[in-house]
Amino acid sequence: MTTSPGIPDVVAAGRLAAGAQPVLALPGGLELRPWRLDDADADALHTAGQDPAISHWNLFSVGSRAEARARIERLHARRRAETGVIWAVAPLGGAAVGLAGLNDVDLAGGTAEVVYWVLPGARGGGVAVAATRRLSRWALDDLGLHRLVLCHSTANRASCRVAEKAGYTTEGTQRSALLHTDGWHDQHVHARLAGDPE
Repeated sequence: MTTSPGIPDVVAAGRLAAGAQPVLALPGGLELRPWRLDDADADALHTAGQDPAISHWNLFSVGSRAEARARIERLHARRRAETGVIWAVAPLGGAAVGLAGLNDVDLAGGTAEVVYWVLPGARGGGVAVAATRRLSRWALDDLGLHRLVLCHSTANRASCRVAEKAGYTTEGTQRSALLHTDGWHDQHVHARLAGDPE
């Protein structure tokens, strides 16, 4: 998307693809880092694609290690194309235990959608909240976006709590907006703007 004539782009083209994807520190010995094309990260992504909760709420499946590697390659290509930037949530030097990032990046308009999931063994300790807070600070303060949205099925109460704890304001409900395996779901829309308190 381009902005109207006379209105400058919120973030200049090339800004997201320039340089290496940053590594962002998280509490508890975790970090947000780029996905690696190694067996450990491919296995983590494959495991996530087989998890019933992740596949249901994220409409996500990965059938094999080879498919996981191909997906990791696409994640890197999306950053180069400036349409998304996705991190692995991982202990320092370890394999991924989750994913967090930005989809539908619109640099000119200054917006993106936040996405995340956490493998079962890492759930319940605030990992999703910490990752969402950190990538939101990076997207708004460092990259320079103006608005982030976080959307989820109204039946996914855990994601609602993550959004609220990460400083996202509930803006409303979109009726019948998400098609899951069990039918259409209403969707909560949360947002965070540059300058909002965390």
